[in-house]
Amino acid sequence: MLSLQDVLQATGGRLLFKGAEAFSGVSIDSRSIRDGELFFALRGARFDGHDFLSEALQRGLGAVVSIPPLEPLRGKSIIHVGNTLRALQALARYLRLQYPEMPVVGITGSNGKTTTKEMAALVLSARFRVLKSSGNLNNHIGLPLNLTALTQEHQVAVLEMGASAPGDIQELCQIARPTHGVLTCIAQSHLEGFGSIGAILRTKMELSAFVHTLIYNADDPMLREAVKGLRGKHLLSYGLNGAEADVRARHLVLEPWGSRFVLLLEGREAAQVRLQVPGRFNVLNALAAVATGLCFGLAPEEMARALEDFQGVPLRYEVREFQGATLLSDVYNANPGSMEEALKELVRLRRSRAVAVLGDMLELGSYAPSAHQRLGAWMRTLPVELFIAVGPLMAQAAQEFARDGRRAICVKDALEAKKVLMEHFRAGDTILVKGSRGMHMERILEGGHAV
Repeated sequence: MLSLQDVLQATGGRLLFKGAEAFSGVSIDSRSIRDGELFFALRGARFDGHDFLSEALQRGLGAVVSIPPLEPLRGKSIIHVGNTLRALQALARYLRLQYPEMPVVGITGSNGKTTTKEMAALVLSARFRVLKSSGNLNNHIGLPLNLTALTQEHQVAVLEMGASAPGDIQELCQIARPTHGVLTCIAQSHLEGFGSIGAILRTKMELSAFVHTLIYNADDPMLREAVKGLRGKHLLSYGLNGAEADVRARHLVLEPWGSRFVLLLEGREAAQVRLQVPGRFNVLNALAAVATGLCFGLAPEEMARALEDFQGVPLRYEVREFQGATLLSDVYNANPGSMEEALKELVRLRRSRAVAVLGDMLELGSYAPSAHQRLGAWMRTLPVELFIAVGPLMAQAAQEFARDGRRAICVKDALEAKKVLMEHFRAGDTILVKGSRGMHMERILEGGHAV
């Protein structure tokens, strides 16, 4: 239970109306708030939680507001603060500091954060009681919301940290105070907010100032170079390319529905690992989870057993069959790096025709046109027989792809893409569906007639 006194002390708020003196948790959504929770009325560009205060308090026992209600509600505590978001962050920081000895793993990078977080939490759960980020709640709202669930029952926290502008990781670290960090990779993502890939690297590296142990992807040349300048940190690397990584895979066999490999720790064979999720990139995510587990004393066989139970993350890379075709669905998000990896998997798994249904890569700012053009030009080197381009940016990729007569069809949205795909797909095709979240590529897969 979260006490009213703790909330007041953490937020510096003023108690307007006193009702409940303890809360079962924290919520920012009046639609999903549960009995006994404390509602934070956040104000955003498209919503204001104060507009839903009465609905939230039908189940919630109290609220933190910046606009005081006109009259009290029986049994409900109302706390007034200047800024409800800052109050939520202050409460999360306060709760984190109640357990100063508890290790916190912060995971960031351009790609693979959520899957790595899920794998690392699963590995650590073999021996510890773990608090992990819910879904992909990884920003200045989601991370503190996750931390409000921290209790004395937890032994370690695994938190995903996202960034869309310089300084974001530093802000999250000041709230969560991570002791261990994982850097998955640096790629062109959210360039609209960052302006350059160098700014992305510097922002992700903000994590290193807070942790005593840093785990990094040795296959990423930017990360390899960046960690050279760190002093006083325990560095642990993982990777698939080259022999310098501390945690590696040998005898890797990639299969349509997963992979298997021999886990190498400092060059020595340590365990046989079998993953039920496909893709070379998921092997890298698993190696990052193993490196995390090593920091907490887990045995290789123990971690291998845990990873074999991993079933994947919804909307991330999934493989399934439909009417004789193989469908690769990766519709949660997209940037140039993740798009390239997904296309490599499409080519690897193709049985006859390879069909790419790709939506715009958003939030790339002024880099967007050139990034899409480069993608289309690179796709010309791949054995992709049909390219269905969804959106105005991906149309530029299609133009490059079709320069030597390759077949490309441009459509305006996912619903039109679904219609075109149903008209052109054949049994035996291998089909990749991928795009940024704002393109709603999952609509291609919805309904009884979805591929």
